[in-house]
Amino acid sequence: MAPIALVTGTSTGIGLSVAIHLAKAGFEVVATLRNLEKAERLRTRAAEEGVKLDIRALDVESDESVRQCVEGVLRTHGRIDVLVNNAGSGFFGSLEQTPAEALRRTMEVNFFGVWRVTQAVFPAMRERRSGRILTISSISGALGQPFGEAYSASKFAVEGFMESLAQVARHLGIHISLIQPGPVITEFMNNVTNGMTGDVGPYKPMFEAYFSQAQAFFGQWQTGDDVARITVEAATTAEPQLRYVTSERVREMVARKYVDPSGNTALAFPRLSGS
Repeated sequence: MAPIALVTGTSTGIGLSVAIHLAKAGFEVVATLRNLEKAERLRTRAAEEGVKLDIRALDVESDESVRQCVEGVLRTHGRIDVLVNNAGSGFFGSLEQTPAEALRRTMEVNFFGVWRVTQAVFPAMRERRSGRILTISSISGALGQPFGEAYSASKFAVEGFMESLAQVARHLGIHISLIQPGPVITEFMNNVTNGMTGDVGPYKPMFEAYFSQAQAFFGQWQTGDDVARITVEAATTAEPQLRYVTSERVREMVARKYVDPSGNTALAFPRLSGS
């Protein structure tokens, strides 16, 4: 019997790729998205790859939507073997230019949404003493990024949540993993960066210096398929890691931070003076 995987946020980007790659790896995939009218790209890719998906509506911001979806999946399939928390929202901007509503929505989707879906799925996994919960985090959940205060806050919260939960879950037969991509070429990233090109007032020189250095520093960006392949590894390996860093460049940055208790390493990049 094929294992059952529930993936959130599959309309585009990493989530779409994860759904396809899990299906190709032999999973029966429940691919969820907030608006079913936006499932055309997902259906097209599935047809091209020759895989079948169980496509359902799930809005991670709604308790009722999450409850209905999870209960429906359990009725249909009897279990959920793997949950992939992928649905996310991005916002980049200076502290002064971040409206309260933008901060709240970023936290609502990226943190409370992950909490909500995980909480809904966890009891069935606990009862079966089996399951995996994989959460797509970010380098911004390990290293704070300039002008990403809101986004990094949400991802740091997710990292703390999952690292804490992992210590309990492993005694219940449930594996927790965090996937930490660096820059990924997706519609999500394009939408975020395009939103930063307007009037940024006194921060303009720092914005320009940051993006110039960041593009050169990270080098070639990854694709959603690159991240999906590592996610499948975490879903299938016998002993999954707590964290998977998807890029060698990001791995180097994170490694330097973890051996520096002072935290000063995190301030070394990037320089915002343009020099």
